[in-house]
Order: sequence, then structure tokens, then C-alpha cells
Amino acid sequence: MSEKFDIPFKSSFVPAVLEPGAKIKFNCHKGVSCFNACCKHADIQLTPYDILRLKDNLGISVTEFLKDHTVPYEMDKDGLPGVKLRTDNEGACLFVNDEGCSVYKDRPTACRYYPIGHMAMREAGSSEDEARYFLIREDHCKGHEEDREILVDEYRKEQEVEVYDQLNREWLQLMLKKKSAGPAIGRPSDTSLQFFFMCSYDTDRLRRFVLSDSFKASYDLDEKFYQTMENEDLALMQFGTRLLKQVLFGEVTIPVKDNATEKRIEERKEILEMRRKAEVELHKQKQEQQMKDALS
Repeated sequence: MSEKFDIPFKSSFVPAVLEPGAKIKFNCHKGVSCFNACCKHADIQLTPYDILRLKDNLGISVTEFLKDHTVPYEMDKDGLPGVKLRTDNEGACLFVNDEGCSVYKDRPTACRYYPIGHMAMREAGSSEDEARYFLIREDHCKGHEEDREILVDEYRKEQEVEVYDQLNREWLQLMLKKKSAGPAIGRPSDTSLQFFFMCSYDTDRLRRFVLSDSFKASYDLDEKFYQTMENEDLALMQFGTRLLKQVLFGEVTIPVKDNATEKRIEERKEILEMRRKAEVELHKQKQEQQMKDALS
């Protein structure tokens, strides 16, 4: 519904571009005959901030939330991993009930925007991206027949979507940069894709990674930074985007310790040499045992 960078919606609506300052005629409430219908056929892409809000609402860890409430999918032809809300076998959102959305105050960005589609676009040669809005009209939705007009910006404020846009912005810009690079950067390795998933969505694993001895040996960051990473999910999420920019796109904003790369290579050599010696010793022991067995 929102935060997508094409218009690949799997529904019958016809998008209509909304000009700046446009009004929409729409209202959704319990009295509308189609109430909950959109939630019965949910296809909701989640952003990093969506995940933090939802897992806090449910009082569970990110690991549990990803396992029980999401399904993975590929966002582009290069296999960039995304996550969507899990649905039941009929396609209904697991959070919908007769009263509406059970996680309404922490509902995802896409749900807040509906029936507006939101895309980040960047003109050729421009360094700045701009938001573009589209009106989504689906056959089942009767909210468009309600007698209320509202400006797009007022609707965004009403749905409290601005904080979501603000906190998702850097990550969405990264997606746009990857998309605009096209085939120039090639398909990421499996390791890079796993790294992207961890930094974007799996903040539990990201926290363990950032607090590890190997990370601390590589990056020149103070103890206050690590205390923040240990205790503040939002700061950790935002750092994950910075880390992605640095590791995958070369935008260096995180200081690296002197000779950290050389040290990692040297440590890797030592590990490989230890493994080689262990394998040689094991092979030697097997040969000696075989000779003993042959003589006995």
C-alpha cells in the first residue's frame, strides 16, 4: 500500500496521482459497510520502525515477532530481503478482529497511509528524493463514498504517519539508492543479503553483533555508544542503517580503528593455519590407528 518504489500492487485499483495540496474524499469508521474488508486481504510490507512498534505493542522480542508474525519476500530481482505481515490461510491480517485492528495505535506505515499510496522518487541528476502520493481506489472500499474531504497533508497528520516517515526516511533512501543504481552494483552476495536483513529488521541479532568483541575491535566507538546500543532499540535501528550505508555502499560515517582490516586478515590466517594443523594431526592419527589395526 505504501513505501513501495514502483506500483506493483496486487489489487484491482487504478492509481491516480495526487497533486501537491490535493484533497481526498475518504473516511473509514465502524459504520462503513466495508469495515475491516481491507484487513481481510492484507499485503503489508513492514519497515524497520514498523517492527519496533509492533513488537513493543505485543510485549515480545524482535526475534519472536519475526518468527510468529512475518513472512520473508524478495523486494527486487536481486533478492533484497523484505518482510510482510503474516496472514491466515484466507489472507486476513492476524491482528484484525470484529472491533477492528487490535494493534491500531502501533499499526504499520502502510495501514496508516491507506487509501494513499506513497512512493519516494528521485529525478535524474538530483541528490534529493521527493515524496509522491497516489490515491488507491479498490472495489471493496466504500470509504470513498463518505461525505468528507481532507487535504493529503492533514490526513497524514491525522493518521500520525509523519513520525513513521521521519524515522523510516534514511532506510527508504537507502532502498531508493540501491534501486537507482540498477545493474551497476550487481546482485549482492548471500552474505550481504543476510547482513542487510540483520541490519534492517533483526535488531536482536544486530545488537549481539554490535556488542561483540570482533565489532569492538574493528570500530573506534566509545563506551557510551555501546551502552546506548544495548539499551535503546530506536538508536540501534538507526545505527543499523548507518552500518548498511558504510558496509554495502561505502558511505563512511562510522570510524574504523587503525589497521583493523589488516588485523582481521591476520587473525583469519591464524585461524585457518590452526585448522590446517588440526586436520593434519587428525589425518596422522587415523593413519597410525589404521596401521595398528592392520598389525593386530
